[in-house]
Amino acid sequence: MKVQQRLPLIDMLRGFAVLGTLGTNIWIFAYLGDISYITTSNYSGWWSLNDFLRMVVLFFVNGKLLGLLTIMFGVGLELKYQQALRKGNAWPGMYIWTIVFLFMEGLIHFTLVMEYDILMSYAVTAIIVAFIVKFGDKAIKRALFVFGSFHAVMILLILAGALLGANTSLAGVDPVVSLYENGTWFEQIQYRLTNFLYYRTEAIFIIPMNIFLFLLGVKLMRNGVFLQNDKGRQARQKLFKIGIFIGVPLNLLIFIPGGAFDLPVRYLFAPILSIGYIGILGKMVEYKKLDWLWKRFGEIGKMSLSCYVLQNTMASIIFYGWGLGLGGKLNSIEVICIWLTLSLLQLFIAHICIKHFHVGPMEWIRKHAIQSVTQK
Repeated sequence: MKVQQRLPLIDMLRGFAVLGTLGTNIWIFAYLGDISYITTSNYSGWWSLNDFLRMVVLFFVNGKLLGLLTIMFGVGLELKYQQALRKGNAWPGMYIWTIVFLFMEGLIHFTLVMEYDILMSYAVTAIIVAFIVKFGDKAIKRALFVFGSFHAVMILLILAGALLGANTSLAGVDPVVSLYENGTWFEQIQYRLTNFLYYRTEAIFIIPMNIFLFLLGVKLMRNGVFLQNDKGRQARQKLFKIGIFIGVPLNLLIFIPGGAFDLPVRYLFAPILSIGYIGILGKMVEYKKLDWLWKRFGEIGKMSLSCYVLQNTMASIIFYGWGLGLGGKLNSIEVICIWLTLSLLQLFIAHICIKHFHVGPMEWIRKHAIQSVTQK
């Protein structure tokens, strides 16, 4: 299916996903890099109200919005592929340059802002998926099965090990907390570079999942899921049911303390709810009285790279010692309020940028950098 016009639902979903990823990352910033605060490994019983509020937020966002963002990157790749076909251009051809710049943007973001950057992993995934797409639908179906099965089996084996008593939690003792509380920005940069391979472990680990979700985005795009017609609505209704009846029950396992379900929920069950979000948000956009809000999310989606980097930069300034130094000093309600405030601020900034410049600053830099390289 070839789609030439821009589909508003795609931008809206991408924008929603970007703001949602901050809903997970905000806890990492707020607790100075201590990822135990997005896990259950430190708990053998029920939580305090403060901890429970954090886990409620994580139930809705942890892994789910990252999964949705990954699917939307696959949708974007398919749009680029369709564009190349319409223009008669070679594939992946010039798209390689987009991937190269995405990797460089991720490396810079990792170095200067956040050690859990996802852009480099997306760049590696994109180059693999670009060639899979090149070989047609059969190759896509085989790759979906191979990478999806490999990832699912790997996570289920980890779950089995956890249930048998092995320590498989994401959490661990990390000296980064003291550094982010008391160290300078330059010391943090040095630490990230010194521990580059350690902090890229997750980015490598999730590549099979990313490939599956990228290709799922390609298939959803080709099946008309994002179209505002009966076919699109029927497809989204199916995704809605998958999310509600399968995704929600599996993701409720996040409320079982002890750490056994930390990895399975984030890396296996969360993506199921991610596709449910496509169905849920697809239903919500039909409520026309909130069109202004859906357009604001769409503006975030149009400059998703700029907003992703901006929100992590602002969170760094708020929580790290070289900035306002609020890390480790706030309760869950205050952290949630900061997340919502930063989200509202980005909605405003994106609206101004799109209204006056039609593009975000990072997107503008990438576009002109690629043009400069390819015209030489």
